Amino acid sequence: MLFMRKTTTLPSAAEALPGRANPIPTATRHFLNGHQLQPPYPAGLGQAVFGLGCFWGAERKFWELGDGIYTTAVGYAGGHTRNPTYEEVCSGRTGHTEVVLVVFDPKKICYDLLLKTFWESHNPTQGMRQGNDVGTQYRSAIYTFNDAQRKTAEASKAAYQKALAAKGLGTITTELAPAGEFYFAEDYHQQYLAKNPAGYCGLGGTGVSCPIGVGVTA
Repeated sequence: MLFMRKTTTLPSAAEALPGRANPIPTATRHFLNGHQLQPPYPAGLGQAVFGLGCFWGAERKFWELGDGIYTTAVGYAGGHTRNPTYEEVCSGRTGHTEVVLVVFDPKKICYDLLLKTFWESHNPTQGMRQGNDVGTQYRSAIYTFNDAQRKTAEASKAAYQKALAAKGLGTITTELAPAGEFYFAEDYHQQYLAKNPAGYCGLGGTGVSCPIGVGVTA
């Protein structure tokens, strides 16, 4: 992606850019399905937030799950700066990582499947990078909205670590933390690869299947 930097150390709250009081402008509707991008969402839907490298390709992995996905959006989370811009996040001075917000119908699609998609769509052992994309904004992360999500995410991480180790791969570096503020990215980033089918996607998985959701426990 543009503005790629080599910063691999997270700033403290005191070191982070201050940001701004008001959200930056973004889209109102999902480019593909026309659903509203921002809350409030219809009753009964769940939310999940994942960071797995460049958010252009990451978002596509989740909207491709189809029925059961109400909307997806890209943005920034896990840092200190209020309402950051893309350039600020890429400077490494906000503490945020690029993430995807997934709004889903739990009656049609389970959180386990979202986690399986997350683990298999990137390499979660690479620390502050994903492939050739280097920087704190490309770190792997799961931000959970409740205790059930946290427990399921922890179990999936343990199960996938066993699967990776069996193939001789390294230790998972994924950040797992309660969901804080999600800041929507700029309009042109939303559903970027639907608008630009030949656009850049730096994602690459390990080739190792995640056993979550197929009767295998941690």
